[in-house]
Amino acid sequence: MRITVDGFVAGTNGEEDWDVKADEKLWQLINELPDRCDTLLLGRKMAEAFLPHFEEFEPANPRFGFAQKMVDIQKVIFTKTLEKPFGKNTSLAKGNMADEISSLESKAGKDLLVYGGAGFVSSLVAGRHIDEFYLFVIPVMINKGMRIFDLLSMQQKLSLVSATPYECGVTVLRYTLNND
Repeated sequence: MRITVDGFVAGTNGEEDWDVKADEKLWQLINELPDRCDTLLLGRKMAEAFLPHFEEFEPANPRFGFAQKMVDIQKVIFTKTLEKPFGKNTSLAKGNMADEISSLESKAGKDLLVYGGAGFVSSLVAGRHIDEFYLFVIPVMINKGMRIFDLLSMQQKLSLVSATPYECGVTVLRYTLNND
């Protein structure tokens, strides 16, 4: 998840104009992360922008290979309002979040990957459904906006796995959740 130094994942209205362009080494990590997973979880609001964005990539685009990964991977849209899925390789999760996550985790396969949006990720964090975090810390402070840690009702301790700075200024902090 991209996050500003002051803890925001988007501006007040979802703006991402503060983001920086990934350098090639960072892009390599971004491209490799989906390879460890076989299911991508999205909130409905995120899915509405995310799915068309990647499905419309042209083969001439230098990031077409990554876009195809995003199209080809199985995606689950968490929603209370949609009646049927949209986009390629999608299904809906409409039940209790804890039950839906438990059901997905019980299936054999690779890890689950979460791409957002902010409200959905906030709920997952608060419910302790995320056991590994990749925080892409963007070197900017925006002072206000959307956060993902405000729903916590108790402390959650993390263990640092790695902290990797990149030439573009982004530092990727990788943490695992301590289940103590």
